[in-house]
Amino acid sequence: MVHCWNHGNITRSKAEELLSKTGKDGSFLVRASESISRAYALCVLFRNCVYTYRILTNEEEKFTVQASEGVPVRFFTSLDQLIEFYRKENMGLVTHLQYPVPLEEEEAGDELEEETEFFISPPELPPRNLPLTSGSSETKEVTVTLDNSRVMEHNPLSLSETLLQRLQGLDTSGLPEEHLKAIQEYLSTQVAMDAEFLKPGSNNLPHLKKLVMVLCKELHSEVARTLPSLESMQRLFDQQLSPGIRPRPQACTEASPVNVLAKLGQLTSLLSSLEDKVKAFLGEGPESTHRRSLIPPVIFEVKSESLGISQKIQLKVDVETGKLIIKKSKDGPEDKFYSHKKILQLIKSQKFHNKLVIVVETEKEKTLRKEYVFANSKKREGFCQLLQQMKNKHSEQPEPDMITIFIGTWNMGDAAPPKKITSWFLSKGQGKTRDDCADYIPHDIYVIGTQEDPLGDKEWLEILKHSLQEITDISFKTIAIHTLWNIRIVVLAKPEHENRISHICTNNVKTGIANTLGNKGAVGVSFMFNGTSLGFVNSHLTSGSEKKLRRNQNYMSILRFLALGDKKLSPFNITHRFTHLFWLGDLNYRLELPPSEAENIIQKIKQQQFSELLLHDQLLMERKEQKVFLHFEEEEITFAPTYRFERLTREKYAYTKQKATGMKYNLPSWCDRVLWKSYPLVHVVCQSYGSTSDIMTSDHSPVFATFEAGVTSQFVSKNGPGNVDSQGQIEFLKCYATLKTKSQTKFYLEFHSSCLESFVKSQEGENEEGTEGELVVKFVDDLPKLTPIISDPEYLLDQHILISIKSSDSDESYGEGCIALRSEATESLVPIYTALTHHGEMMGHFRGEIKLQTSQGKKRERLYDFVKTERDEATGQKSLKSLISHDPMKHWDCSSRPSDLGKNTADPSPMEEQQMTKPEMFENPLYGSVISFLKPAPRKEQDSPKTLRKDRPVCPDPGAPPPAINLKKPPEGESSKLANKQISPPFLPVPRMRSFTCSSSAEGRSTSGGEKTQGKPKPPTPSETPVPAKRPVKPARSEMSQQGNPGQINRPPLPAKSPAVLHLQHSKARDYRESSELPHHGKHWPEEGPVSRTSMQ
Repeated sequence: MVHCWNHGNITRSKAEELLSKTGKDGSFLVRASESISRAYALCVLFRNCVYTYRILTNEEEKFTVQASEGVPVRFFTSLDQLIEFYRKENMGLVTHLQYPVPLEEEEAGDELEEETEFFISPPELPPRNLPLTSGSSETKEVTVTLDNSRVMEHNPLSLSETLLQRLQGLDTSGLPEEHLKAIQEYLSTQVAMDAEFLKPGSNNLPHLKKLVMVLCKELHSEVARTLPSLESMQRLFDQQLSPGIRPRPQACTEASPVNVLAKLGQLTSLLSSLEDKVKAFLGEGPESTHRRSLIPPVIFEVKSESLGISQKIQLKVDVETGKLIIKKSKDGPEDKFYSHKKILQLIKSQKFHNKLVIVVETEKEKTLRKEYVFANSKKREGFCQLLQQMKNKHSEQPEPDMITIFIGTWNMGDAAPPKKITSWFLSKGQGKTRDDCADYIPHDIYVIGTQEDPLGDKEWLEILKHSLQEITDISFKTIAIHTLWNIRIVVLAKPEHENRISHICTNNVKTGIANTLGNKGAVGVSFMFNGTSLGFVNSHLTSGSEKKLRRNQNYMSILRFLALGDKKLSPFNITHRFTHLFWLGDLNYRLELPPSEAENIIQKIKQQQFSELLLHDQLLMERKEQKVFLHFEEEEITFAPTYRFERLTREKYAYTKQKATGMKYNLPSWCDRVLWKSYPLVHVVCQSYGSTSDIMTSDHSPVFATFEAGVTSQFVSKNGPGNVDSQGQIEFLKCYATLKTKSQTKFYLEFHSSCLESFVKSQEGENEEGTEGELVVKFVDDLPKLTPIISDPEYLLDQHILISIKSSDSDESYGEGCIALRSEATESLVPIYTALTHHGEMMGHFRGEIKLQTSQGKKRERLYDFVKTERDEATGQKSLKSLISHDPMKHWDCSSRPSDLGKNTADPSPMEEQQMTKPEMFENPLYGSVISFLKPAPRKEQDSPKTLRKDRPVCPDPGAPPPAINLKKPPEGESSKLANKQISPPFLPVPRMRSFTCSSSAEGRSTSGGEKTQGKPKPPTPSETPVPAKRPVKPARSEMSQQGNPGQINRPPLPAKSPAVLHLQHSKARDYRESSELPHHGKHWPEEGPVSRTSMQ
């Protein structure tokens, strides 16, 4: 029997909310502990504060309330007995237990009706995971024990007896005696203990794992003895092994089920591929390489001005030879050529999307700037991608600084795919797509997520590999494949990256009916790429336009229980465990409009007026209210809704479905999405985001997104292993945390990072009450100084510190955040800021100062610095602004008030949200026919004090009624008036800074040009400083830091924009090389310069 006060796995913040609603002293509830498995937390309300007591269990399965030292400990046989005891007065609690807080009603009934149709017809064969990682083992264990726990609910006393009877009915004559004895012992006593482990929500089955270790002990040792021989044979004949890369030594591990399955998977893979490798080696010889995967030369026709005369010339890009050839005619002789070493920089115009400046080095070591105009922005972007590929290919760096990642999601609708699906992997179709010239550039990693997938693992894997080989001529390596019912994720990588990928982990979470069925849920994969952690989640959330809240609950459950990444980061969920986290899938968020608007929606789609429909997108609205995907990013949507089409056509939406209960409406919606979240100041750019038009077997269209992501190498300390570098030090000063909590407890900080030997714990802080009822925790004493394992700036400035603020009474986390160490202002105090979140909810803020000390050294330029974006001068000026320092922390203003401190996670507070304004926009020819959906000028959102920011996309006000869809266009007169009111003031160029991918703050942003600031002085306009027409592309850092304060540029007025377009502009990819921002309220920052490479093409 489950008592009303036992709330199971609710979050700490939810428990505080429920207790606060009662408002009566002595109100209490019991929940599962967030810090210790199989433990509970007793939460009691007294004088408007929540007190938390930890309930532990001992080896005899008895319960006790954790007490201070010297206090006698009382043991209870059950939770009921414990609660009844503490209902008496003066038993040691802050007050006696009086009013149990009942459970909230769930909407499971509605979901049951909607989900039953799918549940009646499960997959014909259960999906099988290839034994490549440990995930499949864990999946089977969880599934079996969940079934057992359901049996126990009906007949708990007969579970062991039933299983022992089944064992007696089996032929066990071939079993070793010690194995049979171990199995009987497990079934007699330990299987019931494992079932108890599942009750608090844990997926850990310690007794079953011990049994499997006993059974597999000899198998593990034999496999471990055989694997090195086969691996040596494979490497001997492996032509794709990069020179100088040695395999990582395999650590000796125990014979756990996870390790045995992993080794068996390696053994299977080696045996199946060894013969093919030997054949390929003998047939092609040891000197052969990827000859078939060479990128052919590509010719671009561009215009160039010389002495005021425009002429057409040909630019020929030969990636393989590393040359850029300039020809006056297509068939004519070569005029000039520049090698990859002589091409110093590509500078894209932000105003003119088809203009590009190429900076080259001449024979006399001087720089020359050549300006070209391409046919359109897609051609320019394709040219830049080819030049970037050339730079990467011929780089002298042994390890890459950046990789490209393809993300694909497709609800297959329980139907087999068509024969040809290559358009998906080429990013062809609607939306932001790649140019044809980029088809020859393969991505480094392909991540494919499917839902309602009717195929088996092996069959689907063969289709994917064959499709990729068809377009790239590369045989991609399988990194991981993981399946939960019909939800599957596959990760493939280039062969040369096989030795760079390690620590592969897979997991899944069920969110179907009662959170026990896998028809809805998520599967995930994580791994390390050299020194960078990557995570990928494919989810299928609850369907139905009215199930928005249930989808939000699905998301929260996946955040809490999806176990991926480094297990040492247990205080942090998956949103903080990875340098880059990508979330894809059929999220099932719909358009929140009545069925009567169906035909109007269809008409809007035909007119490609997507922005007005996106005002009603549930996901955008929920993100705006910070209910889901907090601090995630999504590229602007410029493609039609991907659901619900009539099958075998993309011309008609089937938005009605006749059911026994009546007509069901599925309005066209953007159900299939790709979002991402990266650490602060990390390079990430979304290069494409769209859907295919020629894959029509399902009622969903496949969605693609491609990314350019910065990665780091595995840095080796010059001091050798075991020696801590004494020259490096990280010091936090004047730190305080602001928390939204009713708890009455003391708090301390924990610092986690891969650059530390282990996590570091601080002393308790001092609590104060904030001005708005929040709790302020000040750490007045010096926080512990952190000593990194390597102090070389090339390593240390790429690292991040994860911060968790925990309660002293229960060791539960009340908020987590992330601080980037990318600061050139070493030996001096630099302000820091990070938002504190917990289980996807905003919990508060952390502010202070940091002092970073590194060893002597210089941080080298990254390969992704090759392409930048530069703001054009005002009309009549043809010279381009000189490039300035891109160091993100170099010009911080330490005199800023606390709310303006440099923000590493840039999280909006409620007050800041009220200041959001409309961004300035430019026409983008990339989208061609998408006339009505105008794209904002690209920007990167980094909220440090010296960085100016463009606005976040403005989602609809949740409190306001949704605007009605109106097909009429406003008259021209009204449109011109609208333009005068809505156009933002001109942007000020700002220093180029690292990408910032978390949700942006609206604090300190500029109001619209036609609106008056309320109660705030008008910011002063800095005097304009003349800029020379030509400057060296790579000035010294000292020169870069001494540049003047360029002034504000007057821009001509922009054409009128639709109010809906101005109201909703979707988030852009954050690229640290991009910095066109809006000025802060009441203050202009003095720096000005080029902005970075833009994802707007």
